[in-house]
Amino acid sequence: MTWRRTWAVARKECLHIRRDPRSLLLALAVPVVLLLLFGYALRLDVDRIPMLVRDADGSPQSRELIARFAGSRFFEVIGLVEDERSIARAMERGRCVMALVIPADYSRRWLRGERAAIQVLVDGSDSNTASIALGYAETVLHAYLGEWRVSVLRRSMGRPVEPPLDPRWRIWYNSELRSRNYIVPGLIAIILMIIAALLTSLTIAREWEVGTMESLLATPLRASEIVLGKMLAFFGIGLLDMLIALVVGVGFFRVPLRGDPLLVLVTGGVFLFGALGWGLFLSALVRSQVLAYQLGVITSFLPAFLLSGFIFAIENMPPGVQALTYLVPTRYFIVILRGLFLKGIGLEELVGEVLFLLGYAGVVFALATRRVRRGMA
Repeated sequence: MTWRRTWAVARKECLHIRRDPRSLLLALAVPVVLLLLFGYALRLDVDRIPMLVRDADGSPQSRELIARFAGSRFFEVIGLVEDERSIARAMERGRCVMALVIPADYSRRWLRGERAAIQVLVDGSDSNTASIALGYAETVLHAYLGEWRVSVLRRSMGRPVEPPLDPRWRIWYNSELRSRNYIVPGLIAIILMIIAALLTSLTIAREWEVGTMESLLATPLRASEIVLGKMLAFFGIGLLDMLIALVVGVGFFRVPLRGDPLLVLVTGGVFLFGALGWGLFLSALVRSQVLAYQLGVITSFLPAFLLSGFIFAIENMPPGVQALTYLVPTRYFIVILRGLFLKGIGLEELVGEVLFLLGYAGVVFALATRRVRRGMA
């Protein structure tokens, strides 16, 4: 392999990119559009849950319980209803997610020290939101009952009684629990994988369709020089896409970057090299732009979005699917980005992920080179 011939192929691809400014603009604009769209629209925060209240008791005790929910940032009491049928109609129309039903004998049982039953109704059509709403409701009720127990002890003993437990909560790495801090680093990996695979999935297939591949094969170029030269042309665009995504993520969405920015760029370059190589392999494999584009979408977007841990926790997947996720390079790059952005860790904690990306890039480059060599034979 000679760098002179490799650079000639890269220069040829750069000239082709320059002659097609619309594709270049699309390659640079799509990451920004996707980052802004997903960054705003895709949120995992569940707060201000709309809830209805059916208070059949109307006592100071029931109003105090309602005030506990209304005063929490997790719930929003949107109204009081007179019967359960109104709750059912509201849930059917999607007006509320949860309802609190307080029976008529609530205060009487409460004051007597008996078990005072209440009912919490939750719309389970969205199981994730329903589970989170139930957890929030349990937290509010446990805090309310804990204060009641302390007040009972204080009255019975005739002197101030301190609670037996004084929890101090501290959340590391994402203290505000902003889902944006969790989503945006993963989005950068998803966008890079999609853009890189789609950029290169059409290059060799286009050469075969327009008939210029035969002329290229007639030159003294080797298969490795063709693959590397084409990758270098798009590698610069990919790095520019990553820089744009980093600027938007840190500057616009205010996601903290606690790690070394240089390490982000280096690991991103390794990941980008592998993603570009995968697109070139598909392009050399099928020799059809339409089919290469479809394969690029299926093999880059779907695994990156569904099997990388970006949205869905890998630990909750079936064992067979969990084993499959180990073959998805986006999984490792997301771990790297979230570690660098939120935790500020260094290379020593990310050795395993970086080694996998290096191995993946090498294997994909070898596969693409082998496939181009077979086409030259």
